[in-house]
Amino acid sequence: MSTPTHPRVLIVGTVPYNTKSTSRAFDAYFHNWEKENLAQIFSHPKKPAKGHCGTLFQITDHRMLQRWLGKKIETGVIYQDSELGQEWEETASSTGSQSAYKLGRKHTPLTHLLRGLLWRKKFWCTPALNRWLDEFQPQAVFLAFSDDYFIPQIAYYVAQRYQIPIISCIGDDYYFNTEKSLSPFYHLYKSTYRHLINRVLAWPGSAIYISDKIRDKYNHEFGLNGETVYLASTIKRKSFKKIDTKHPVITYFGNIRMGRNHSLNDIGYALGKINHNYVLEVYSNEQDAQFYSVFNQNPNIKFMGSVPYEHVQKRMGQSDITVIVEGFSPEDINLSRYSLSTKAADALASGANIFVYGSLESGIIEYMQSTQAAAVCTQKKDLIPCIKNFFEDTSRQERYYQQAIIMTEKHHNRKASCTVSEQVIERAIALMPSKGENKNEK
Repeated sequence: MSTPTHPRVLIVGTVPYNTKSTSRAFDAYFHNWEKENLAQIFSHPKKPAKGHCGTLFQITDHRMLQRWLGKKIETGVIYQDSELGQEWEETASSTGSQSAYKLGRKHTPLTHLLRGLLWRKKFWCTPALNRWLDEFQPQAVFLAFSDDYFIPQIAYYVAQRYQIPIISCIGDDYYFNTEKSLSPFYHLYKSTYRHLINRVLAWPGSAIYISDKIRDKYNHEFGLNGETVYLASTIKRKSFKKIDTKHPVITYFGNIRMGRNHSLNDIGYALGKINHNYVLEVYSNEQDAQFYSVFNQNPNIKFMGSVPYEHVQKRMGQSDITVIVEGFSPEDINLSRYSLSTKAADALASGANIFVYGSLESGIIEYMQSTQAAAVCTQKKDLIPCIKNFFEDTSRQERYYQQAIIMTEKHHNRKASCTVSEQVIERAIALMPSKGENKNEK
């Protein structure tokens, strides 16, 4: 008897799916999927690495701009998984592409609008793209939510073309999150973005959320029936070990923007006041000095830069304490209110002691407190006593370790996460109205 196969799903997202980048979160959704039944459209300028998609279609800002300026070039490049290497690669054309991509990543209202104008020309919608889509024949679109226009636009185009559902993967509150701004660019961007997302979420389909908190908000506001799929981790748990108070290995892995650099600095200074030999190692892909330079005057922080995920796994396993932080400013809290990254899954799975610092309004801080598997500090004035108490209370450390096992099995179980994802996608396909019944076809 032949093994049943999964539906053909087209992922539309900025970063190409693979298990060694920020998009490794997709492993909680597609770990069991057949390679030939997954394809992706993405806009990141680097050549992708071997992953879980059988075929990928890359459309970059740089090639779109070249086309807009009158150059007769193809805006899309097709990659087959069988031809890819194990790591992301620079390509001959990626220098200009990287510059354009970095400009687009600045996330200002004006760059969003300019990027939107560029993509609105639809130079991406080529016969080559349509042939590639026709060859794949998607049965559902998996939209990795973005705060830009073009990713949802492409997802909507494909869904209309094939009359298939859109499953929106929502981890950040791009729709409702607003800022106080006098800029007309901001209000124009926000209103046009919301108009597009209204159309996307009105299209038949469903949603997958990173946490219950954001699930409840979007399901209620848009009448969706989406479900939470917690992210999983491949880190192997080490045996319980109490914190070495003489030479502790204390680590942080991840993004240092959104005020996290200042929160890490707070921890570094607190460590120094407890013991001048204590050091917090910060590992991050950040290349902009304005974010990591805040550590320059802090003798108790070592900025280690970027390392491969395999090293992250190894060093986290060697850690006495691994740290999770968020920023405290209102702007930072707005951006992190629903965030629940792979950091939570990795920390809980690792067996390391976990120290959490940030506002309870931030999604991951609230979540980690609810797990009862980590020491949580929510105010700067409490940092030193929180850290000292954590170091000294061995029974508390062991209690958190046992609770982390329970939470990993309950929420960050890859098998369970994949099962829920499969059910959401298959249900959306089964409930998709026939062409004549679809009221949103226009």
